Amino acid sequence: MVTVAGSTSAHPARPRVGVLAIQGDVAEHLAALSRCGAEAVPVRRAAEIDGLDGIVLPGGESTAIGLIAREDGVLDALRRYVDQGGAVWGTCAGLILLARDAGHAQPLIGALDVVVERNAFGPQVFSFETDVTIAGLEGGPFRAVFIRAPAISAAGPGVDVLAALDDDRIVMVRQGRLLATAFHPELTGDDRLHRWFVELCGAQSSVVHA
Repeated sequence: MVTVAGSTSAHPARPRVGVLAIQGDVAEHLAALSRCGAEAVPVRRAAEIDGLDGIVLPGGESTAIGLIAREDGVLDALRRYVDQGGAVWGTCAGLILLARDAGHAQPLIGALDVVVERNAFGPQVFSFETDVTIAGLEGGPFRAVFIRAPAISAAGPGVDVLAALDDDRIVMVRQGRLLATAFHPELTGDDRLHRWFVELCGAQSSVVHA
């Protein structure tokens, strides 16, 4: 289990964790979060972000997700949520949405100080799985699933690099209460990262609701 360092606030019995339900593996994330003790809820409208202890931005097509989220006011609500100290985890397309620079003109939250290379490993036919060593994660390597995945080509000084591949491409980072993975943990049956995020959401809930 990964420890959320520096957390002193009391954990709520069941952190309320949303999953942005515009596109992607929404059901898989909801199931994993529920197994880890969260009250997991789909989020489709800006008003549904209020009161969350954390939110997952799942995979999908990042440009389409961003355009729909911008049109519905969800993107602005997510920016406010981050500004208020909310815990956010972006997986695959969700990583792109969090980034400050995706090398492409598209709607972004822009809160995570990284530069992302879209489709870094090629089209879907080149999807693959590999074991990834994640800093601080107990229990050995994590079996990571990459599907039309991005990679992080540059990370700012406030970003902790938690995992990279053998070719040094960065695939997992943390910046304060923001977590991002280039791969799809929800497809593995290994709930360690979801458990970590649920713990982070519980630890930070008093900050978000203060």
